[in-house]
Amino acid sequence: MFRRWGVKILLTCLGIAALLLAGCSTVEKDKRANALQAATNGYQAALRWGYYDTALAFLDPQTPPPTINFKGLRLTGYDVMQSLRMPDKATALQTVSIEYLYEDRQVVKQLTDQQRWRWDAAHHAWFLQSGLPKFETR
Repeated sequence: MFRRWGVKILLTCLGIAALLLAGCSTVEKDKRANALQAATNGYQAALRWGYYDTALAFLDPQTPPPTINFKGLRLTGYDVMQSLRMPDKATALQTVSIEYLYEDRQVVKQLTDQQRWRWDAAHHAWFLQSGLPKFETR
């Protein structure tokens, strides 16, 4: 009789442990998704408001720093064309349309930016791996 109770208790404990592990996995997935949304929103806001040093902080530290002249650059539009999608748990892709101008020329230009974001487990943060958009200066 005690043996039967021991097996039931063991099975109950294993079931509870499995539920807890599944719950922890869901919490971690939600944290990562929230961090991705915060990173893309922060990056967008930094570009839109001309805080280019802040936008540079979202770039993947493993990629070489860009050589862009931000003087006079102003974004006039930033629209998500294809929302975030995750081919795997450490990569996210997003396509945006950006309208911009250089204040000394007053000619609005448009580009499509294919963004690739990478999860850095050591820093618990998402970084933009694809680099800054290619703003045409002419």
